[in-house]
Amino acid sequence: MKSPKETALDRKILKTLDGICRDAVEYMISDPEITHLQDYANTVSIKRLNYNDHGPVHMRKVALNAIVMAGLLRKNGIKFSLEKEGCGTYEDSLVAVVISAFLHDTGMSIGRQDHEKNSVVLAAPIIERILRKIYVD
Repeated sequence: MKSPKETALDRKILKTLDGICRDAVEYMISDPEITHLQDYANTVSIKRLNYNDHGPVHMRKVALNAIVMAGLLRKNGIKFSLEKEGCGTYEDSLVAVVISAFLHDTGMSIGRQDHEKNSVVLAAPIIERILRKIYVD
C-alpha cells in the first residue's frame, strides 16, 4: 500500500508532465515489478542496513527534482544530448531522465554494495518494456 507521501509525490510529478513522459510515469507508478523493487529497496536499506530511505518516496523525490532541473536547463537554452545530436526531442530526453530517476536505486533491493551496478541490471529489462509501451504500442 502506498504511503500518503508517495501518493502526493505521484500527483505532483504527474501534474508537471504531459505527453509520452506522463504516459511513462503513469506506467511506472502502476507497474507491480517497479513497485516491488522500490518497496524492497527500503526493506533492505532501512530494516536490514539501518540506512535512510532508498525506496519509492526517495525515488519519486529524485524524479521530481530531475524534472525541475531539466526544465531549468531547457529554460536557459541548454539542450540535452538527444536534441543536440538530432536523435530525439526534449520530451524524449525528459523520458530518459524521469525513467532513470524513478529506477536509479532499484539495486538497493539486493544490497548497498554495488547497488548502482545492480540497478542497471534490474532496470534494463524494465526500461525496454516502458519504452516499447510508450513508443511502439
